[in-house]
Amino acid sequence: MVNKTRDKLIEVARQLFVHKGIENTTMNDIANASDKGRRTIYTYFKNKREIYNAVVDRESEHLVARLRRVVESPLPPAEKLRTYLETRFDIVKDAVGRPGGSFKSYLTLDFRRVDRIRRQAISKEAALFEKLMAEGIAAGAFRSDVTTATLVEAVIFQGVDYSYLRDNFSDIKTDPSDMRQKVVDFMMKAIVVTDV
Repeated sequence: MVNKTRDKLIEVARQLFVHKGIENTTMNDIANASDKGRRTIYTYFKNKREIYNAVVDRESEHLVARLRRVVESPLPPAEKLRTYLETRFDIVKDAVGRPGGSFKSYLTLDFRRVDRIRRQAISKEAALFEKLMAEGIAAGAFRSDVTTATLVEAVIFQGVDYSYLRDNFSDIKTDPSDMRQKVVDFMMKAIVVTDV
């Protein structure tokens, strides 16, 4: 019950932050929209900032949960890498590329705030990618001299994220599916050991 109420408050606050903005959302708004009293809200959160921090944590976790499932799957390393990269594209497309996507809605409200979500997600994502790389290298499926793969992956996907946010695919003379294919192929060729 405790977690259920807390989760509901976080979700209601997230929706209000997206639609009204963080500054324009009050504790009363959250209480009314969640059908809970202010006293109940203050049982779980000291103030709006604490609710906001919980929303940021939840959003960043949602962004990496799918990647975590891939990394923890029993797939062979090369297939796991391809699935990871494909899933990463799906995540950005779902979070940013769709109209009304929460990440894009946050961005239009306040870049600094959405940047916290992005930074938390990138940190978690980097740890997952490093784990995937270590497993692939240990299995002999990935090149052992690719020590910068995590950095390269982060830089590439920051560019991908930006392209989805700006919808500037025509400016860079590509489309989302072409970019996806080229990035996945590039990363696979750079990392996976192939028999010569």
